[in-house]
Amino acid sequence: MMTTTTTRIEARRWLGRARAAARVALRSGILDAPSAKAVAVLLKQRAGGPLGVPALFRVHAAARGDHPAVIDRDGAVTYAEIDERIDRLATGLRARLGLGAGDAAVIVLPNCREMIEAQAALARLGAASVAVSWRSTAPELEYIAEHSGARAVIVGASVIGAVADARPRLTGVPERNYVVVGGEAPFGHAYDALVEQSPPERRDGREGSVVIYTSGTTGKPKGAVRTFPEDVVWAILHVLDELPIRADDRHLAVCPMYHSTAFGFISFTLVLGGTVVIEPFDPEGFLAAIERHRITTTAVVPTMLHRVLELPAEVRARYDTRSLHAVFSGGAPLSGTLARHTIEELGHVLYNFYGATETGLNTLATPDELLRAPGTIGHAIAENEIRILDDAGLALPDGETGELWVKNGMLVAGYHADAAATSASMREGFFSVGDLAHRDADGLYHLDGRKRDMIISGGVNVYPREVEEVLHAHPQVAEVAVVGVEDPEWGERVRACVVPRDPAIDPAELIRWARERLAGPKVPREVRLLDALPKNPTGKVLKRELRGLP
Repeated sequence: MMTTTTTRIEARRWLGRARAAARVALRSGILDAPSAKAVAVLLKQRAGGPLGVPALFRVHAAARGDHPAVIDRDGAVTYAEIDERIDRLATGLRARLGLGAGDAAVIVLPNCREMIEAQAALARLGAASVAVSWRSTAPELEYIAEHSGARAVIVGASVIGAVADARPRLTGVPERNYVVVGGEAPFGHAYDALVEQSPPERRDGREGSVVIYTSGTTGKPKGAVRTFPEDVVWAILHVLDELPIRADDRHLAVCPMYHSTAFGFISFTLVLGGTVVIEPFDPEGFLAAIERHRITTTAVVPTMLHRVLELPAEVRARYDTRSLHAVFSGGAPLSGTLARHTIEELGHVLYNFYGATETGLNTLATPDELLRAPGTIGHAIAENEIRILDDAGLALPDGETGELWVKNGMLVAGYHADAAATSASMREGFFSVGDLAHRDADGLYHLDGRKRDMIISGGVNVYPREVEEVLHAHPQVAEVAVVGVEDPEWGERVRACVVPRDPAIDPAELIRWARERLAGPKVPREVRLLDALPKNPTGKVLKRELRGLP
């Protein structure tokens, strides 16, 4: 039996949810053109369970069937068309491949609308989609297919090489259970034929999941299992209440779609019935796509912003980007210097978010907050509880750095087939991915690095993020990453790896710059000048490679 206090807390939570729902409905424009048919579909879908993206395709197909859902290399596909294609694909996957509830399929695709269709079709079957990088090697695919228990592989013809190499060792995937997108199938089924030859049988599976394998920057990747229970729907609602996303948006998807950043913002756009435009990324092409499609929102990693701003001023001036009202940056730290320059170039449209594959979106920094507190990841989004704890699990006061723990309705169910890793990442219902952070006096959060990257030099804790911010402010520094390396005297010494704008810069000048702005133990004892920082496909710097430099 609930206590009076518990009842009040629950009442406040539901009141907050109701207010958020009303704000989203009014601000987003999703109610501008309702229809009796759409309302009936919505009620039917809602009666069957939580409203995930596959279910909402049904609603939007009824409400605005002729509105473009996705635009990619092959042109536009409307909500009515994509809803039918998802049904056809689900039918084909069941009838030809034998997939059903509880099964898993590995998806190895470059950015394309088929990625969206495949994930939605698997969800309608109650199956799990395991999206992995199209740059994966054969051994990496073998590990993920075996670890996830996959019974099928959906692969792009342009990236089929590693799958073909791995296929003889993918013993859990039957010979027939390969689907090839974008060309003839040397084995298995051609995607287009599978869709075209299958009837559009309606299915509304509710038990589907998405398994996203973490980038594995420190070892074997772990499969984060995301299901979509009721709490996830409400968590998404609170995120939409914070984000300036509307039903008439045209969202430019340039991040890898197998990664959480792209997956999340594509999903937010489709939930409201907007249009997703899929384009490959190159700096000038990014600006051209914004102008050509009148893009209103996009999600990027900081490296992309850096490359756009490195274009000559006369090139940037050729393109009209005034249609933008939101650029969401995440996936890697956004320096205060880069944030300020982006706002100067694109306007008051930059938002910095913090989240993880395992925790969803947790904080958001508005343009005003970024200008007031450069580098901040912002304030906590509603229904996100955040704790900053020391190694003993005790809460730290504002200003002090500790491990960031999150509790919300978007936490993953755990790591697939890895109870030990799940347990190590949980504490009293809170989840941590090992990030270090602090909260300032205004309630804004700041990342200080990863726990595994913290440097202890002469007994003093050095947080790489602080050193990186200082060096990034130097006018001749394009990019910088700071790591700790073994030192016989200090235990560890600070190494700064810098991509300079001027290759002739003297590393001693950067050390002097840091010494004027940082306490002694934080000052780099060596500066390495590099042509580029090593990164994984999602923009995270591979610091282990920087530690290993000779």
